[in-house]
Amino acid sequence: MGMKRKMGMLWMMATMSVAAFAQDGRTGYQFLHIPVSAHSAALGGANISIVEDDATLMWTNAALMTNVSDNTIALGFNSYIRSSSLFSAGYTKAIGKRGTWALGAQMLNYGKMDETDELGNELGSFTAKDMNFQTSYSYMLSERWSGALVAKVLVSNYANYSSTALGADLALNYFHEDKGISFSAVGRNLGGQISTFHEDDHRQSLPFDLALGFSKDFENAPLRVSLTADDITNWEDVKFIQHFVLGVDILPSKNTWIALGYNFRRAHEMKVQDKSHWAGFSIGAGLNVKKFKVGVAYGKYHVASSSLLINAGFSL
Repeated sequence: MGMKRKMGMLWMMATMSVAAFAQDGRTGYQFLHIPVSAHSAALGGANISIVEDDATLMWTNAALMTNVSDNTIALGFNSYIRSSSLFSAGYTKAIGKRGTWALGAQMLNYGKMDETDELGNELGSFTAKDMNFQTSYSYMLSERWSGALVAKVLVSNYANYSSTALGADLALNYFHEDKGISFSAVGRNLGGQISTFHEDDHRQSLPFDLALGFSKDFENAPLRVSLTADDITNWEDVKFIQHFVLGVDILPSKNTWIALGYNFRRAHEMKVQDKSHWAGFSIGAGLNVKKFKVGVAYGKYHVASSSLLINAGFSL
């Protein structure tokens, strides 16, 4: 790496470490941990088990796509830390009576950064981006079981440097509508780099995450509670309780939702002087009007900044 870009690149790498919510930094492409679905984000940022007609859930658990309307387009925007913004787009298409195909793209744009030499003299500016292009196929295995396979192509462009990786997700969901029970298991980000920023760089693996999730509706109350066990294969420097995320949906009607969440690990890792400054808490709401859907979520992923995530979907 040329010295003239060193200071700007170091700043960018620091931003990437924040994007991982202070999680294990020994793997690349940590931007894959950033919530894309407003509903999942409102429930703590890791929910994989709510069953909704919501195409943005393709980013958390593709097995849920069997419940999404045919020909649905979903768009998303996350006002992330400082000048960084996350954009997403997705499309779902029913294949026969049991299958659903989905296509998605997301981009984390870090914005412009100063290009400097080793003495700090400004030479101009450059941009940095992380991108994910994915396709998935979900299938109803039985009346209550669905499964999915996701294939990903990941590209990172930082100034004149680039890297690529291939990844995959495996997902499973059990949904008993009469009892209001949903259970999911998802293995995300299997794979690794196929090309690195520099020919001498070590090829990194993807940030693998194995998660289990449970949601329960209540027949006599407009509530749904969710419990997610996230990153359960990683126990290094992580306490048992920090693997869990709690979420509650308030469902005033079939067309509206209000969600609250608490992420124990995020609250712990974002503490400053034993205060979390509300990190770990999240909130959001959504509205469905005929074929149009919109969702908004608010959360703190860093003590110095808050994020607003907006989703919009339309069934053609």
